Amino acid sequence: MTLLLARWQFAAVTIFHFFFVPMTIGLGLLVAIMQTLAYRRKDAEWDRMSRFFGRLFLINIAVGIVTGIVLEFQFGLNWSSYSVFVGNIFGAPLAIEGLLAFFLESTFIGLWVFGRGRLSPRLHLATIWLVSTGTILSAFFILAANAWMQHPVGYRVVHGQAVLTNFWAVLGNSTLWESFAHTVLGAFSTGGLLVLGISVWRAHRESSNEAHRSAFLRATRFAAAFTLAAVILTAVSGDAQARLMDSQQPMKM
Repeated sequence: MTLLLARWQFAAVTIFHFFFVPMTIGLGLLVAIMQTLAYRRKDAEWDRMSRFFGRLFLINIAVGIVTGIVLEFQFGLNWSSYSVFVGNIFGAPLAIEGLLAFFLESTFIGLWVFGRGRLSPRLHLATIWLVSTGTILSAFFILAANAWMQHPVGYRVVHGQAVLTNFWAVLGNSTLWESFAHTVLGAFSTGGLLVLGISVWRAHRESSNEAHRSAFLRATRFAAAFTLAAVILTAVSGDAQARLMDSQQPMKM
């Protein structure tokens, strides 16, 4: 019964957490592109769109961080025996994710939020690109831990514990790179569809305000093109990942 409850708890938190992860990764990149267009073209409409979708991005990243912290604790509480056995390996990419990617996100998201009007436009633009980079790096290191579970490499078992022998083998895991490409491209597709849906709805709602309607129509065209490209690449990367996973299955006698 305890095991069943632990599984249900972990599954529920994971599902809820992952509602926000792809939206955060996708929105981070899209907001960065919108702000870049606003900066380079001195365009008020793109600036308005970067501010509007930037607020949605902040909500997503805040909820994603809170639920992600709960998952980290569950590794040590719900799955303590597993953590003791593979903690030397499994914990390494998760620690790097926290110390590198998470702090990159959290530091520069603060500068992006409170630095508008205080930092130079170019430096302020750089902060959102660093935040977007941080979200993608977070996905990479978390998927590195997950890929090792699916395809263990670079380790040996010593005195009943898995010990890391080659960290670069973990980062070079073939399963990691295929799953990383598919996951991130899927996140871009999700972010693009979110921007597309909201932009269409707001363009219709703001029919009486031509300035707002024009801005959301522009965002609609941009999001449609972005999403189409992302969806195609997601399908291609998914096929490549499926082929790789199939090739790694043990041969049936």
